[in-house]
Amino acid sequence: MTTQQLEKQVRDEGSVRAALRSPRRLKTEILAGTVVALALIPEAISFSIIAGVDPRVGLFASFTMAVTIAIVGGRPAMISAATGAIALVVAPLSREYGMDYLIAAVLLAGVLQIVLSLLGVAKLMRFIPRSVMVGFVNALAILIFMAQLPHLIGVPALVYPMVAVGLLIIVLLPKLTTAVPSPLVAIVLLTAATVVFALNVPNVGDQGELPSSLPSWLIPDVPFTLETLSIIAPFSLAMALVGLLESLMTAKLVDDITDTHSNKTREGWGQGVANIVTGIFGGMGGCAMIGQTMINVKVSGARTRISTFLAGLFLLILAVVLGDVVALIPMAALVAVMIMVSVGTMDWHSIAPKTLRRMPRSETLVMLATVAVTVATHNLAYGVIVGVVTAMVLFARRVAHVTEVVDIAHPDENTRVYAVRGELFFASSNDLIYQFDYVGDPENVVIDLSDSHIWDASTVATLDAITTKYAAKGKNVDIVGLNSASSERHVRLSGRLGAGH
Repeated sequence: MTTQQLEKQVRDEGSVRAALRSPRRLKTEILAGTVVALALIPEAISFSIIAGVDPRVGLFASFTMAVTIAIVGGRPAMISAATGAIALVVAPLSREYGMDYLIAAVLLAGVLQIVLSLLGVAKLMRFIPRSVMVGFVNALAILIFMAQLPHLIGVPALVYPMVAVGLLIIVLLPKLTTAVPSPLVAIVLLTAATVVFALNVPNVGDQGELPSSLPSWLIPDVPFTLETLSIIAPFSLAMALVGLLESLMTAKLVDDITDTHSNKTREGWGQGVANIVTGIFGGMGGCAMIGQTMINVKVSGARTRISTFLAGLFLLILAVVLGDVVALIPMAALVAVMIMVSVGTMDWHSIAPKTLRRMPRSETLVMLATVAVTVATHNLAYGVIVGVVTAMVLFARRVAHVTEVVDIAHPDENTRVYAVRGELFFASSNDLIYQFDYVGDPENVVIDLSDSHIWDASTVATLDAITTKYAAKGKNVDIVGLNSASSERHVRLSGRLGAGH
């Protein structure tokens, strides 16, 4: 098979029209959507509880996110719904200000995602180091686990063996069969046991009212003032950043699995549109789901938007028609599901002793900084920002230390030639001024930058300062070997930065 034929086959696999023309392909998409919808129910309810809202809020969010992103998203077959990451961001807002402010924040987050995507934020993904991504995933796992603790403290003793049984089912059942998602089996069995034996344990119905009708339009009842904006803006920005980060990371993962390329910019503004639609229908917002996407793409073999659309549609049908049954689900079952989500989310390889011994300390420090800030603030966006800044500082420090000044030649008794080697920017050039012998050098000094590159104004200012110091001693400095970019920057800025710059 030629390269062109392979490329056509890959495109056809991701084509909705091709899937509709192929009964086998369509069957795969329908079954994938069904499995994802079944698996989404417990997670959507659990994330609602994490966010401090009624379960229907998470269910409606998952429905509207999945259906909308299936139409406007840039990565076919990727699942977007209510997520733990977004739930953790909005939980403080929901608890302190209520549902209307939460909806307003979701709408603003959608607008911010559209603006950021159109400004090219997707291109910034390449500046996020792997250590930050690992820290992001590990922090998310820790926070999801911590969010289960309230349901394990001060509860009937029967809750603990039920959680243990749920964990055993989720872990052991896939070893026997993967026909049905093991979390769903755990929920069904524990719910049946609770009903049959009339067990007195907390259930989903205790957490809030489930939907009995289709979602309706909702305009948040909040004052349109700067005070309201000051309340919701930090949460909206965090939602926008976390949602884009997690969605773009997931899109890249699906690209690698399917050997296809997705439109990251479209996926970014598509997430914004989906969040606006979700907010209008009273949902809590969301983003791409790594776990459900893997079920859809890797386990079920889905490749088109059909599976994503059907996942959302089937979820709504199940939630509305079977709402009374869902209310009977014991919280112990959902806690077991979320504990396994936490375990599955954690990158255990990254914290293995062998990995930590092999990994450079700076990389480990970046990961730990990301995790520590995220867990301390319960804000994934803060953790990622601190992780990126930490990585930048450590990288600058490392690069700065490889710059050196070497005395390479004395053409005559009145001339001395220095060679500067390495990248010259603010971190490395600040020490450059101390590398020359201003008193002992002859009257002519040549600074050869053939093995260097000038990256910023700080370096130009440092070279000006070196020239000035030599001039004060009655000595002449000639800077040579500049490449074209460095020369252009030096000519444009030299002598125009002023003292102290």
